Amino acid sequence: MKNPKTLCLLMLLTAALIFSGANRANAQSLKAGPQDLSFFSTADETDQPYAVYIPKNFDENKKYPLVIFLHGAMSNHRLGLRRAFGQGNIQGMDFIKPGNVPVETDLECTRYWPVLKDVDYIVAAPFARGTAGYQGIPEQDVFDMLTDLKSRFSIDENRIYLTGLSMGGGGTLWIGLTHPDIFAAIAPCCPAPPEGTIDLSGNALNLPVHLFIGDKDFLFQTAQDWRAKFEKATAHFDYVEYPGIGHNSWEYAYKDGFIFNWFSQFVRDPFPQEVKFSTRIFKYDKAYWVKIDNLTSGTLASIDAKFTGLNTIEITSTALEAFTLNLAGHPQFNPAQKVTVKVDGKSFTAKTSDAVSFSKSSNSWNNIKFTPGLTSKQKGAEGPMNAAISSNHVYVYGTGGNPSKEELEARRVQAAAAADWAADRGMMGRVMIFPRVISDVQVRQSDYDKSNLILFGTRETNSIIEKFADRLPMSLKSDARDYGLVYVFPLNNHYVLVNSGLPWWTPASKAQTAVGFAFMGGKADALKNLQDFILFKENSDNIITQGNFDNNWKIPSEAASAMKNTGVISIK
Repeated sequence: MKNPKTLCLLMLLTAALIFSGANRANAQSLKAGPQDLSFFSTADETDQPYAVYIPKNFDENKKYPLVIFLHGAMSNHRLGLRRAFGQGNIQGMDFIKPGNVPVETDLECTRYWPVLKDVDYIVAAPFARGTAGYQGIPEQDVFDMLTDLKSRFSIDENRIYLTGLSMGGGGTLWIGLTHPDIFAAIAPCCPAPPEGTIDLSGNALNLPVHLFIGDKDFLFQTAQDWRAKFEKATAHFDYVEYPGIGHNSWEYAYKDGFIFNWFSQFVRDPFPQEVKFSTRIFKYDKAYWVKIDNLTSGTLASIDAKFTGLNTIEITSTALEAFTLNLAGHPQFNPAQKVTVKVDGKSFTAKTSDAVSFSKSSNSWNNIKFTPGLTSKQKGAEGPMNAAISSNHVYVYGTGGNPSKEELEARRVQAAAAADWAADRGMMGRVMIFPRVISDVQVRQSDYDKSNLILFGTRETNSIIEKFADRLPMSLKSDARDYGLVYVFPLNNHYVLVNSGLPWWTPASKAQTAVGFAFMGGKADALKNLQDFILFKENSDNIITQGNFDNNWKIPSEAASAMKNTGVISIK
């Protein structure tokens, strides 16, 4: 007879196996059709909604293609899902014909789900914080949603597609071109892309693109600029122009589920023969089998890497300092043989089973892996200022200096104004981001561990600035008047953004001034126009100096001199 303990263990193991099998069998218990789901966002500790469509005859044992739809301004995830299927209040929101009266308002359409075309795709649309664009926190929401979808469904990694309209069309271009190796194809409709996106058009070499636009759209010329770029950049480019149509071309682009038929042609190749990739920042550092290891943050760096034969690669680059080729798994790489790599005309031969790296020294390439220094700019520690509010962050006002009750309240109000992403946006639409506002004495260890700190005041008025004063590069003197100093700096694997004196959203003296802080939207939007640091006096068209720290987080000498000459800045 077996040991009773052994029998008990076997019974428990059998029960666990039966339970886990039953659990897998019932893992997908959601109904078919359109519905709402959510994921937990670490950006502001909130549950964020997204809309998803599940095929009618869903099979949990089958891998499904995924279409991600990005909605436009003043819209939402539920409307976005409808648009992907060509449904919605199709007579509404025509900016070219403001007198056009919709059959249904967006609100009325949001209240219910229509019957959607039966397609063999998982289709998902993020809320992405409303009208906040698709950079920073809303961009991260897209990928958090993707992670959540993969935890719920079996997604075919080689058949993930991206599309969207207007603001979402711009997001399709931005996200698709900064992460070209994730998607099998993209389809921007009447896109309004973020500034600088067009410089990344070459990243679409292996990414099929379908562009839709109406010839009466106010974004028509923008679309023509993109058309010219894509006709040269990608091997598969489709373009449709709708005569007489304004900024509502999505009514035609997505009609009768067209986008699903178009996407069905394409499967991602994770190991293309040639990779072209450009980026300005470390955050977007890879595409397919190419990874950028070092660049000058803020400067467009480009690489063109191409297999010209078995284990033979040719590289051309611009403004690039270091890179790695991750060759394992590539059909034109044999790990049993040496690999020959020509980099900007200089040839190297190396033996490797998986990857080979190169870095520049004295403007000459070497077969050496680049390792960033502890104080170097790198992924997660590169700025600019907007990076500090692109993930979990806390707005902190100071209580130091024995302020009066009125002064303390004024400090709190200033921090709260910065944290109110939805204020002052006018027709820009709602932004649903909810960071915390606390005093310096309320900052907890978990805030240091998890959050970027947006610090208001000086070392005399804010104890957190004083706490880090010896590690921060500069400070505004306590007797300074009418100056604003704002800068971002990495500390403890997070950012601090220090705003001393006048706030960064101080308006220009002339309403028509387009330099410095001129912006549309909330106070957080103003940071998108700024680099790593700025010093101004009285108003934002009187800029003393602004720019980026160097790659070792040092102030450039010209900017340092300009700051010192004011007599109000102390520099380490």
